[in-house]
Amino acid sequence: MLSSTSSGASSLVARTFSNRILAALGGFACLFLLIGVLPISTVRPAFALALHPTATQDNAQLLSAVIAGLQRKYSRMQSIAADFSQSYIGSDGRSFVERGRLILKRPGKARWDYVEPEKKIFISDGRNIYFYVIGDREALRSSIRESTDPQIPFLFLLGRGDLRRDFSRIEIAGEAAIRRNDLVLLLVPRKAPEEFRQLLAEVDPESFTVIRLVIFQRNGTRMSFVLSNMRENPSVTNDEFKFNPPAGVKIRPAI
Repeated sequence: MLSSTSSGASSLVARTFSNRILAALGGFACLFLLIGVLPISTVRPAFALALHPTATQDNAQLLSAVIAGLQRKYSRMQSIAADFSQSYIGSDGRSFVERGRLILKRPGKARWDYVEPEKKIFISDGRNIYFYVIGDREALRSSIRESTDPQIPFLFLLGRGDLRRDFSRIEIAGEAAIRRNDLVLLLVPRKAPEEFRQLLAEVDPESFTVIRLVIFQRNGTRMSFVLSNMRENPSVTNDEFKFNPPAGVKIRPAI
């Protein structure tokens, strides 16, 4: 049984999702997505590498190679499946962890099945986003262009954006990696919805696989996603990204 603290945190996270969608946010730059939510400019500006003050020439070369490797790897990816652990740390210090499975498919399709502690579904069919907590009598729907939910930035993993175009700054971050030899990048969106401030991406510098994404919001909230058991280009049908509400469940526009 969940403690009252965990239950309260769960409700807080659920409300956070609902409020984001209900706010009909404008705008996934996504590195994650944000690539999906952040608007992509039509002009390709010059890109300047911004490095940590103590960075060496070797670091600059490594950073440039990783950026190119990421873009090359994920622009060719058709689909991804993985388990995820999502950690939420609010501006008030409260924290909460959720786990589940995700599937991403080009173009712009995503499915997040949360399995603990609360079962819920987050689906993008490429045009609309659906959010449903299992057992509720209503589901929420909003346009993907209006959403700033933290899942959106993951769409960048499927080539929905260009790192050099969508981020004004990419540098090696000071935060420690959770795996030995990984590289942690700090990314600052060139244009972003009001809620997003910056992102961290932990990358395997040899395979260019992204294994962790951290999204920082302007209100002080930190959302971290750790991916495991990742499968590249699994066979996935479009039916996986169709939201079929249970009998009696109404879909309500998030406005």
